[in-house]
Amino acid sequence: MIHLKTEEQINGIRKACHLTADMFNELIPRIKAGMSTYEIDKMFEHYITSHGGTPAWWHENYPGSVCISVNEAVIHGLPSKKKIIKEGDLVSLDVGIDLNGYISDTTHSLLIGNVKPEVAKLKQVTEECLKAGIAACKVGNRVSDISNAVYEIASAHGYGVVYDYCGHGVGLEVHEDPSIPNCPGRGSNPRLRPGMVLAIEPMINLGTADVETLADGWTVVTCDRKISCHEEHTVALFEDHTEVLTDLNYKK
Repeated sequence: MIHLKTEEQINGIRKACHLTADMFNELIPRIKAGMSTYEIDKMFEHYITSHGGTPAWWHENYPGSVCISVNEAVIHGLPSKKKIIKEGDLVSLDVGIDLNGYISDTTHSLLIGNVKPEVAKLKQVTEECLKAGIAACKVGNRVSDISNAVYEIASAHGYGVVYDYCGHGVGLEVHEDPSIPNCPGRGSNPRLRPGMVLAIEPMINLGTADVETLADGWTVVTCDRKISCHEEHTVALFEDHTEVLTDLNYKK
């Protein structure tokens, strides 16, 4: 069932999302080659809890505060003291905050130092996919309009578009209806309505779209082990506009 949020609920979700944006703005500059993904996870956890929030992934029994997916890892990468970030890596940070019962969800992929041109291009195109998906996310359209917008850009560059995982409703729970696929023709196709709060999240691969889960039961990687990029924003739909709640440049 799709939960249409009230103005009060959207205000609460917005506060959680703005806290998430503030966190990324403060912590992204601190992430450098030589850090372990465990260190990064603890840095984000401290920020969240010291600002009155709870890492949202704890509700999903995830053993960390941030999904830190490096290179061929698409999503759900586990923090580890043994996983050290290196020059040339692409690191996706997927974070949600539960703030007084309202939940945010956003992902930013970072390029560590000098990366290969093909990796920089992948990130650029994934960001373009996200912008196109958000532009298609407006009242009166359908979920398929978001999917088509993402897929058309990624496929035009010959990239694999992950189909096993997708965006979703969010705000009162970590994962809500509806599903927001990045590939057309998959799942239900409801019309977009005021009050919807959605996480739009293209997951785009340099190679195959096929993915698999590692033995840890969490980390999802590309089957050909080529690099993947993940970008995500939480958005709220109003009658006359769509607001990107997790925009790093939101007006204070």
